[in-house]
Amino acid sequence: MSKKSILLRGGTLFTITQGILEKSDILVEDGIIKDIGEGLSISNDVKVVDVTGCMVTPGFIDPHTHIGLIEEGYPEDEESVNEATNPITPHLRVIDAINPYDRAFDDALLGGVTTVQVLPGSANVLGGQGAIIKTYGKIIDRMVRKFPSGMKAAFGENPKNLYRKKDRSPATRMAVAAILREALMSAQDYGRKKTEAEREGKTFDRDMKREALLPVLNQELPLRIHAHRADDILTAIRIADEFNIKITLEHGTEGDKIAGLLAERQIPVAYGPAITSRSKLELQNRSWEGAVKQFRQGVHLCFTTDHPVVPINHLVLHASLAASAGIPPNDALASITIKAAEHIGMEDQLGSIDRGKVADLLVWDGDPLDYMSHLLIVIVEGEVVIRRD
Repeated sequence: MSKKSILLRGGTLFTITQGILEKSDILVEDGIIKDIGEGLSISNDVKVVDVTGCMVTPGFIDPHTHIGLIEEGYPEDEESVNEATNPITPHLRVIDAINPYDRAFDDALLGGVTTVQVLPGSANVLGGQGAIIKTYGKIIDRMVRKFPSGMKAAFGENPKNLYRKKDRSPATRMAVAAILREALMSAQDYGRKKTEAEREGKTFDRDMKREALLPVLNQELPLRIHAHRADDILTAIRIADEFNIKITLEHGTEGDKIAGLLAERQIPVAYGPAITSRSKLELQNRSWEGAVKQFRQGVHLCFTTDHPVVPINHLVLHASLAASAGIPPNDALASITIKAAEHIGMEDQLGSIDRGKVADLLVWDGDPLDYMSHLLIVIVEGEVVIRRD
């Protein structure tokens, strides 16, 4: 179906920001939510979709994935998620490696995931620039909605264990922190020299790695930090303070141990993946109780599949299990909609059913957190991309 004016008539709307609206309509024009209310009047050229008795939610958002970088069924040497040859690779851009023909994009839509952030992997201390994309489309440049969306950094087991095997630094947590500081200090010096050269009208030799870090140092982009253990999280915060940069936490497995600090500092956490085995040391203390503790102490919490660690179509399961563990259902649903949108800096466009926001909408035949419910309609930017009659 083409991207034209649509009216969803008579549904129960889980707006996220305005509560639940019964028997209400949503008018979509040019891919944007134009109006919400009961019995909206429309012109004859608006297509009406009767959703009476159905539940309508915003499209789901996964704030941390490797979709299109690690393709299901492909051998490991085909992966493009980690340039594991140098611990400092901030100049890498995920949009140069995402394959939009990865079948996981179809799975994402079938699971109601309409927007994702794609990040490089965690093999390197600095892994490169991430992007926010839609999960519908076949040309990556047309799917991108924000690039760059952040700079990937990694603490803990992954970088130190990988490079120890290569008999090079970093081989300890101290070295991970030192290498990150060194890269940021070098970029600071580079930025000052660049500014001075521009002021004096002199030519200046550009450096891709340092250029990529300037938006982080200028607080234009967050450092999106892979960290599980509480001590790694504290080191990340320490370095963020030293360089006055913004950070988000990706995984935050032991965030419950320092939940008060995370809440006080308003550091957002993309928790997960929470439905895997405890496959390494850093995951030994992961639990749903820990996630609930973070929520109850006021940590800004959303959930991630870390696809393909957990298949992306199971994002909603994270919210369902969070609700089962003690997070109120509306807050659990918010964790994969508006909270995820805030985590990736897209809350002005995504994450709730509000006038003026992008029309990413899901229609269900029951409670979206109930595993017995079925996803009937998926709308991405006003276009119906899946419809099950």
